[in-house]
Amino acid sequence: MITKRNLLTLFLFASISTFSFSQSLLHKTDVNKDIDVVRVYEQVVKEGYGTPFIYKKLATAYYFKSEYGKALAWFQKLFSEEKNTDPELANQYYQTLKAVAVTNSANPEKKSFLE
Repeated sequence: MITKRNLLTLFLFASISTFSFSQSLLHKTDVNKDIDVVRVYEQVVKEGYGTPFIYKKLATAYYFKSEYGKALAWFQKLFSEEKNTDPELANQYYQTLKAVAVTNSANPEKKSFLE
């Protein structure tokens, strides 16, 4: 004989199972996966809202994409706006300079951007 408690437990179990199964069938769309952040940041700079934070993001993005010419331009813009205290960023800048074949004679004070 089925009691009210057993019936309620069965109903609760069936409800939770149905809800869980229906949630797994929903296809969640990630709206941010197709956004190219570099293009967004470049558009922001083009509209006149560039900040050192954005210049840093652009420089490192191009550095990791191995587009050193563009990375160098953004590093130079960044360092013209603020002094760098991040040794990792300084290393990326130095590697970028080497990659685009800018010699130390063109930039005699390598450590000036570290201060």
